[in-house]
Amino acid sequence: MIRPLSRTALVLDIVGATLLFLIFTPLSVVFYGPATTGVAVVAMVVASILMFGGVAVGRLAPGLALGAAWTGAIVQMLAGFAPLPIDLAILLVLYATSAWGSRTVLWWGFGSALFGGLVAAVYIVVVNGIASGATSGWDQLTTGTLLLVLSILALGFAWVCGLLWRVVLRGRSTRAAQLQAESLAAEEQERVRIARDMHDIVAHSLAVVIAQADGARYAAAAKPEMATEALGTIAQTARGALSDVRLLLTQLRHRQGDGPQPTLADLEALFAQVRQAGVEPRITVDPTPPGEPPGAIQLAVYRILQEALTNAIRHGDGSVDVHLAWFPERVDLQVRNIAGVQPSQGGGHGVIGMRERAQLVGGSLQAEREGTQFVVRASLPIGGTA
Repeated sequence: MIRPLSRTALVLDIVGATLLFLIFTPLSVVFYGPATTGVAVVAMVVASILMFGGVAVGRLAPGLALGAAWTGAIVQMLAGFAPLPIDLAILLVLYATSAWGSRTVLWWGFGSALFGGLVAAVYIVVVNGIASGATSGWDQLTTGTLLLVLSILALGFAWVCGLLWRVVLRGRSTRAAQLQAESLAAEEQERVRIARDMHDIVAHSLAVVIAQADGARYAAAAKPEMATEALGTIAQTARGALSDVRLLLTQLRHRQGDGPQPTLADLEALFAQVRQAGVEPRITVDPTPPGEPPGAIQLAVYRILQEALTNAIRHGDGSVDVHLAWFPERVDLQVRNIAGVQPSQGGGHGVIGMRERAQLVGGSLQAEREGTQFVVRASLPIGGTA
């Protein structure tokens, strides 16, 4: 029965209903009540209070407002008054039932418009004798029918106007929900992208750091210069990872556009890091790129290779074979290494991240164990994204 309504809106409704009461009640008394008794005038005022009281709570409780309007109309008819200026409140209440009422109140308002029009027409014809001056029964029927149509049109017009406003409000609510959903989806997509980049950067850098640290620990006693070199590699890798992480955090905090992304030109530095971690990549590029591949393809190739090589460092044993085949319409990528303890197919954030990278540019990726080897295969279209 009671709708949530702000205090400001409720105060405005009460003030507006009070002003209408102060305007239309004296008008009805002056022009329609001079010849009536004091009791009838009091009944008119009571009816006006009930009707405009319904207007005051029309948005807060449309069902209660409809009941108050019906009660005021019955009091008015019992006092013997024809339609009065205060009946404007009935139209406003019908508007409120269709604009803000529940589904039940909405249809109660519709039924009230139809039944109220019939009651008003019969009351005017029978009680007030509007059609008594007609010369024939046909004229009386015509006059009564006209009054019925006019009454239903007046009440129905108010109800339909409220229904139209209800549609407008629902459209606004739907649009607001749609915009909110789109905003949440965009934010989630951005979080996933940053998380994917963070994983690629941090996982690869930490794998290199761990491999170098293990090598430095064993080499420190026999060859101190190798330990020093390993510590330098660790520091260089950590600084690079810290710089990349700071860039990602800046994008996340300030919602900036993408910063500089790695390209094919950065692959040599990636392979050098892998060599420093103790894994020798054997790279084959056949055929070579026919031109400058799109930036999205270059980024996808770099990140997939980065993650596949990181897995080779962490889980592999020995060398790793990397094969790139650049065709006019696609690039095929394959990374093969001796399998140690590899993540299960489809498991782990690394494999998921590689597969997402491929799917973002419309390609596909498979990561599986083949005998003693773990193989990552990807095919990325160069013509455009999905």
